[in-house]
Amino acid sequence: MGGIQLKKEIFELLGHKDFEKGLEKIIQLPARQAVNPLFSFFYNIDETVKWRAVTAMGAVVSNLADHDMESARVIMRRLVWNLNDESGGIGWGSPEAMGEIMARHDRLAQEYANILVSYINPDGNYIEHEALQRGVLWGIGRLSHVRPEFVRDSEHFLIPYMESKDANLRGLAAWTARTICTTKTKSFLLRLGNDNSKIKIFLNNSLIECTVGTLAKEQPL
Repeated sequence: MGGIQLKKEIFELLGHKDFEKGLEKIIQLPARQAVNPLFSFFYNIDETVKWRAVTAMGAVVSNLADHDMESARVIMRRLVWNLNDESGGIGWGSPEAMGEIMARHDRLAQEYANILVSYINPDGNYIEHEALQRGVLWGIGRLSHVRPEFVRDSEHFLIPYMESKDANLRGLAAWTARTICTTKTKSFLLRLGNDNSKIKIFLNNSLIECTVGTLAKEQPL
């Protein structure tokens, strides 16, 4: 199958009204062929396509890691490179994909969780771009809701985001902090529980609108 034809097929599967069925078909494709089109869809202006591409990347790479760990590592390193200043790009979708992959695969989480957390560490590989920070927080949150043990060290770094003027950053940080609630974050979560600012967040394969307060108190879906 040619590259253009494959990209078209994957795009149609991402837009399938029953995404679970579309995802099953994407997973059945040769992983090395599916990865490049999925990367390109991280930049799609349609948010649903972008988020489904992130989900599909998570499924494809975690499945690949089960029988070819080194090839999965190559893709993880590519995601990391996309977030490097030297890459020349911005890295849209890369932190989200890292979180999705690691939520699905324990061994990759063991190896790469610290790198993802480092993007919100002022003394680490801190990312200053606010829109990209949202992706990093979502990625950490996605991982933390499945494997919180890998992101417990992020609690100190989440607090500044929970005080941000950007409701998206507050909500995503609170959503993440809930899974590792400690004495340090509890007071911030209680305060944000009354925050009625609305944001959009991708949860359970759906892009939904909810308040920061809802994310601080409970997972909305």
